Amino acid sequence: MPLSLRLSIADTLTLGNATCGFMAVYFTTTGILIPHLTDSQESGMARNSAATAVILMLCAAVFDLFDGLVARKLRSSPMGAELDNLSDLISFGLAPAYFVLVYGMVADDAYQKVAAVGAIVVLLAVVLRLARFSCVTPTNGMFQGMPSPFGALTVVSIVLLELPFFATLLAILGTAWLMVSRVEYPKPRGRSAVAMLSWIVLSMGLLAAWAFDAPSGQLLLQTGCALQLVMGAVIPLFATARRVNNFRDNRREARAAQLP
Repeated sequence: MPLSLRLSIADTLTLGNATCGFMAVYFTTTGILIPHLTDSQESGMARNSAATAVILMLCAAVFDLFDGLVARKLRSSPMGAELDNLSDLISFGLAPAYFVLVYGMVADDAYQKVAAVGAIVVLLAVVLRLARFSCVTPTNGMFQGMPSPFGALTVVSIVLLELPFFATLLAILGTAWLMVSRVEYPKPRGRSAVAMLSWIVLSMGLLAAWAFDAPSGQLLLQTGCALQLVMGAVIPLFATARRVNNFRDNRREARAAQLP
């Protein structure tokens, strides 16, 4: 095959990302939406299928984390960047947007058409973010706007918190805005990558405990979802504080250099 069409190890991980995103849509449909439409279960989200769909999105985030690390070490094919964007669109755009849409159809206090608007906003925010990421080179190891994997996990965390409908919708719209904003988020490298991976594994454990109705499983899941929201709001504050401190240090150095 031509060199430009050969898949690298990093590309294989990227395809694993896309597969997880597609399977998340599958479980959301077969385990939540279809049973609701056929009246084969009580209204509301099927716990096991919802947990499986979110765990698959978390697995997609793991693939997305490692394909970047592997690409930097072993290089990716010329298709790597395009494959990464397309896979991210499935796993962190379509899958969470569809999750929001189905939530609007099955939740007792939800408004289906309003939820559909929220789902479209999430999808378009990820599309715009990925397009901007392809055109803008990140500087100083920072992302401009909330990364799409982090945004997708924040969106599903908001849904799983089971807040009142309009509070849920406002939080989802706020997350979509953060994804297309210029708020800075650090890239997951070194210790931050380890911390992110640990958080994903912990989140999988919380979802499994909730799915199998473990003691305090509901409380543990809500605590994890609330922490996800808090991190989404707090992380850029730390990044901003570091940027301000760097600016002050540079000014002090410049003043010191001007002194005789």
